[in-house]
Amino acid sequence: MDQRRKTIRIGCGAGQSDDRVPPAVDLARDGKLDYLVFECLAERTIGRETLSKLHDPEKGYAPSLHERLRAVLPICHAANTRIVSNRGAANPIAGARAMQREARDLGLGNIPCAVVLGDDVAEVVRARPDLEILETGEPLESILPDLVSANAYLGADVVAEALGTGAPVVLTGRVADPSLFLAPMLHEFGWSYDDLGKLSVGTITGHLLECSSSVTGGCFAWPGRKAVPDLARLGYPIAEVSEDGAVKVTKTPGSGGRIDVMTCTEQLLYEMHDPSAYITPDCVLDITDVDLVDEAPDWVSVSGARAKPRTPTYKVVVGHTDGYIGEGEVSFGGIDAVARAEMAAAAVRERLEMQGRVFEDYRVDLIGMSSLHGVPDTRPEPYEVRLRVAARAKDRKAAEAVGFEVRSMHMHGPGGAGGGKGPMVREVLAVKSLLLPRELVNPQVVMEAGI
Repeated sequence: MDQRRKTIRIGCGAGQSDDRVPPAVDLARDGKLDYLVFECLAERTIGRETLSKLHDPEKGYAPSLHERLRAVLPICHAANTRIVSNRGAANPIAGARAMQREARDLGLGNIPCAVVLGDDVAEVVRARPDLEILETGEPLESILPDLVSANAYLGADVVAEALGTGAPVVLTGRVADPSLFLAPMLHEFGWSYDDLGKLSVGTITGHLLECSSSVTGGCFAWPGRKAVPDLARLGYPIAEVSEDGAVKVTKTPGSGGRIDVMTCTEQLLYEMHDPSAYITPDCVLDITDVDLVDEAPDWVSVSGARAKPRTPTYKVVVGHTDGYIGEGEVSFGGIDAVARAEMAAAAVRERLEMQGRVFEDYRVDLIGMSSLHGVPDTRPEPYEVRLRVAARAKDRKAAEAVGFEVRSMHMHGPGGAGGGKGPMVREVLAVKSLLLPRELVNPQVVMEAGI
């Protein structure tokens, strides 16, 4: 492979684990891509998949891996489009083996996979109970007995190393979202971590692409205010990046949606806690002087990003169990619907207190009326309302009791209750953050060459 191409095209085929698959197929087929990136890990995903791995050592990767690969692998294989994804989650080795099984079933033979490891730092942090939890200021020791997972957000350097193996597919665990897109640029253009200008280019490009259709009109469309053509057929984004750092962003040819300064501006500000200091594992990005220009329909040029050197620490996301949430729902319609729902909620609460149930958090919502902004003072009362009661408890039985008592409103509550739902109980997998010195993390690449 030519290691010094002057321009590459990178597409985003997913911005979350359950993102839509058909636009990724269109992108792979029509995007003329060099790289197709799937960004599939939410904050809690690795914790959840760590639990899956404990039950089955061949699990722990994102389950969506199978459907997505079956859909795009034959296209990418024929077009020499390389795939980069963090769908390896808590078990990228098993994910690589699953990919190879899919490839063989598709008649593609053995496809080598480069696997990025080293993000799992659970044993490292267990030995450092004094580490500070960023959200609370408390020591890690306070949640250590309930720890499920701890994963560092690795950067683009180790992913670029994986691309250097020549493998058509690269699977990782936890890697920062923009880093997945920066990595092909480091690999193809030989960009250095001493060149902060180039790092800023790759990082801002990754940030624009990482949420798939969010930059092509998804989360942007608003009836009567922000028109998005053919919303049902939103395309996925493509970045065309040159060795000199020039960037243009577009989308799958012929797809629905739009890419312009407005959509790029909204996505650029997404999760941007400080526009002058957006911290990633590769650099500290500054977008305060970024210039977005509509060069042509659905073609936006990006320039003006700056960066400072990367920090001496990795961010680590820690997953831990935190009790149970129990909930139930029931509807009331017609005259005095709200009053009957409120009566039902009061009865549920009193019955739970009579049972001696203890909750750490308790919430009552009238869905469509008070869930977001509280009980309105002036808004007309609706003719129908759905009551939702939810509570968090350390005890699973207490959580189960919530939904049971809500469902009992069919017979033991005000007249006209219907459409009950519950009891619904789920274990809470909470996430916290901490910082870990880089020297305690050991990113590495291993090869799964297939049978």
